[in-house]
Amino acid sequence: MSIKKVKFLFIALLGLLGVSLPAVAKNISINVFAIPSQPIITLMAQTSDALKQAGMVSFYDKGMPVHATLYLTDFAHGTEEAIKLAVKNIITQQQPFPITAEGFSVTQSNWAFINLQPSRQLQRLSDEVTLAIEPLRERNAAVPTWVKNYPNKLTAFKRYGSPNVFQNFQPHLTLLANEKSPQLAVINKQIQANPPKAQGQIIGVGIGISDQFGQQKQVIAEYFFNKGKS
Repeated sequence: MSIKKVKFLFIALLGLLGVSLPAVAKNISINVFAIPSQPIITLMAQTSDALKQAGMVSFYDKGMPVHATLYLTDFAHGTEEAIKLAVKNIITQQQPFPITAEGFSVTQSNWAFINLQPSRQLQRLSDEVTLAIEPLRERNAAVPTWVKNYPNKLTAFKRYGSPNVFQNFQPHLTLLANEKSPQLAVINKQIQANPPKAQGQIIGVGIGISDQFGQQKQVIAEYFFNKGKS
């Protein structure tokens, strides 16, 4: 009996027994992110309160962890442990370092952020994470439509699977995505008159399985730096 026929009979038998073959596993979006200290989280809470008063619910109020993305792209199922090991090795000797959250930004597509000031240490951490786990990423991820309008970001995406790494790294804390409320324009003007600001630290690195907005559906690991949750 040929191999092809044996395979056919095997599949037919599984069907009679009510057993289905496993579906091909889909890729997962994994976000490796920096964990800020309490003053930054408090600022997110305060800004979220202002949005709530205008009828908008931020990711913070939805219970999503406050984070600054270091590297976000698609990976195949089964790579999680390798990613955890690579990230853990990077942060072994890392110490908490200062970070300043300052300013409120709204994009043309109505994403709202609290900005993080440029930081050499945060940039280096993002670079190291990207280089360490980029070889594990899924190579056939679709290019986001908006990226095609930015040559530098398109080049970065093709090489690293993310448009927001290395010279394109712009750290921020996301409050809203694709917000439909017209009140966002109103509250934006109000907040610009007294921009949010807080001094804090980056105290660790987390790994999360993220949704389409880069928010963590599930945090699968957290590694705090040597001085802990200061």
